[in-house]
Order: sequence, then structure tokens, then C-alpha cells
Amino acid sequence: MVARLSARFALALLLVESAHAGWTVTSSQTERAAAAAAGVEHRRVVLAEGETNDRATLDLALFSTKSATLRVIDNPTGDALATIMPREDCLAGVNGGYFDPENKPVGLVLSGGTLIAPLRKARLLSGVMIVSNGQVQLLRTAEYSAKRKMTTALQCGPFLVDRAQPVPGLNDTRAARRTFIFVGGADHAAVGFCSGVTLAQLGKILATPGITPGLKVQRALNLDGGSSSGFWFAGENGPFSISEQKTVRNFVAVVPK
Repeated sequence: MVARLSARFALALLLVESAHAGWTVTSSQTERAAAAAAGVEHRRVVLAEGETNDRATLDLALFSTKSATLRVIDNPTGDALATIMPREDCLAGVNGGYFDPENKPVGLVLSGGTLIAPLRKARLLSGVMIVSNGQVQLLRTAEYSAKRKMTTALQCGPFLVDRAQPVPGLNDTRAARRTFIFVGGADHAAVGFCSGVTLAQLGKILATPGITPGLKVQRALNLDGGSSSGFWFAGENGPFSISEQKTVRNFVAVVPK
């Protein structure tokens, strides 16, 4: 009898520990964009990891592709995100893809229908964000075809979420500021910024239920992180900005259709 009760107690304890493991949302705040007609929102989400007690903060610029879309803005002159975004009448934006020490883009960059840099085959560059007929898609590099009719494309990586699940095998040792793009359903997408986490942690965070109520992240693609990471949003109460810590070659901006 005692052994049976001990087994039941151990099972109950295991279930309690499992319930507290993983990332959970502890708070969330939402602000509309100054151009409310575009239906863009800034959502700040604070999360905690039950087992390690780690904390993370997400800043998301969420939008419907029925009223807004993404644009890649080339930045060869090295202007700041907070300078470029209002000048180009953007609603929100983050830094974009990788670039080499000579400030040349690494991977495919298509901006306004103009090819700036070609597609490259590299393990890190595992995904491509494209805009076709105003719709935002995240493709595996192997799924990409230049025959598609596109106005915008940006190659980056790694993939963080696929089929609504964290991608296995991501680096889980180096924490850094991160930026990303995700899509959820047929007509919802977001660009975002996360405080210092590993790639593996970010994949799990973005797959966490509740970070976007009523919306499940289907695919998410990592952008250039670390000191390149920046976030800007044209809020109804004024701009919200997290500045990048160095100049970057391009930006991904949310713009009205």
C-alpha cells in the first residue's frame, strides 16, 4: 500500500513539474499603429521558462496581409533603422539579412523588383521570405523558385519554427538579441525582436501557445541577430524604438498596401 501511494505521489510530482516546464506568457501589452486603418499592432510579450526561470521579452509588429505587407529596404549608406522607417512611411520594421565585412549582402535580396544580391547555397541560409501578390511567405531554400512573380525577397536563417513546431537541432548555447519574421495562417504575419536568448529557446518561445491569442505561428525565420538586431514601430502614442548597435545593410519593413 505504501509503495503504491509512493508511486502515485511520484507521478503527481512529475505531472506538476511538467506543467511548470516550458515557456509561458506572464504579461502582454498591445498598442495600435498610428495608421490604424492598416491594422498593425505592437504587442510586447513577457515570458518565463518554468524549469530554468529564464525570462524573455518579445516585441512583435503583427499585421494582416489583407491591409499591409513586407518590403525590403536596401541600406548601402548605413542609415539607422529609426531614420529610415519614418522617411519611407513605414509602419514598423526590423533589421534584415546577413552582410559581409565589406557591407555586401550575403544571400538573396530582392527589393522593389530589383535584384540586389543572388541566392546562395549555405547551411545557415536555410529560408527565404518572399512577397508575391502582396502575400508574405516563408519558404525553405529548396522550395524557392526564381520563376515566382515576386516584388520582395530576403534569404536568411535558420528556420526557427516549421509546421507550428520548434525546429530541432538549433544552437542552445549562445544567447543574443534576435530578430525574426513569422507567418500564421493564410493572412497573418509579423516581424519581431527578442531579448537575449539562444536560437533553440527562440524557436520554443515562438511556438508557445498564447503569445498571439487566436493565432498559431506556422513558420518562423531568423534574421541577422546580436548587435544587428533592432525594432521600430509607429505607435499611436509615438514611435517605439529598440536601436541596432551597429549599421546594417538592409531592413524588413511593414508597409500599408
